[in-house]
Amino acid sequence: MNNSIYPCLTLKGKIAEASDFYIQTFGEGKVIQTSAFVIQIELSGQNFMLLNDGPSSLPNPSISFMVMCSTAEETERYWNKLIDGGNALMPLDSYDWSPKYGWLADKYGVSWQLYTGTKADSFQKFCPTLMFTGAKAGKAAAAVHFYTGLFPQSHIEGILKYAEGEGENVAFVKHAQFKLNNFTVMAMDSSEDHNFDFNDAISIVVECDTQAEIDKYWEQLTIAGGREVACGWLTDKYGVSWQIIPKALGKLVTDPERGQRVMGALMQMKKLIIADLENA
Repeated sequence: MNNSIYPCLTLKGKIAEASDFYIQTFGEGKVIQTSAFVIQIELSGQNFMLLNDGPSSLPNPSISFMVMCSTAEETERYWNKLIDGGNALMPLDSYDWSPKYGWLADKYGVSWQLYTGTKADSFQKFCPTLMFTGAKAGKAAAAVHFYTGLFPQSHIEGILKYAEGEGENVAFVKHAQFKLNNFTVMAMDSSEDHNFDFNDAISIVVECDTQAEIDKYWEQLTIAGGREVACGWLTDKYGVSWQIIPKALGKLVTDPERGQRVMGALMQMKKLIIADLENA
């Protein structure tokens, strides 16, 4: 189910080790592209980019990955592998919403929510989950509407608010689920003092077929408080980091004839210009 939208994890100096670890942990995985700077892996048909350079920030639970498991045994198997060198954020246990659920950060700092459900729940194995906390608490619903209004083939599948007695603002989102170009993403608000916020250690990659697509997403995601960064990276008004790139970028940078020239041109850009990269 390869999609034009997928996550990027910045794990400096650890991408080869991490790619092996995730493929061994989850199975049904393979390396689909490798270089000194980037390794792309596929897990259950979904792309993950592992980046060896770039941001200096570290992953935190503001963006976690909900892992849809069909049995408690599957959930426990992933937990036992991911917890090695990591730490539990919510213990593996039975909860109202799942007979076997746990939330942990692995040894690379990447957070995973392991959820046991029915096979009907397993529409997508790994779902990025955005936590709006600190100064961003209460903005999840607005963000979901913003994102689904921007990308094609997008819609909101559901927004559940907190109920009275759950210890949260009843206007806040307990769980939201939405699709961006048929890629499932989740979101939630939390007013607890977590001492973390969105950063660029985990970003969302958007592969574009045309310059017009790049221009559209770049303009819309940098408005009203967003900002341009560099090399196709930007931060939106909620603090979420995006990489808006041409679909052919991987082929261009790994081209033995001109890969170095393409990288040199890319390093000079903020918004990426396809023609300039192709002509490098």
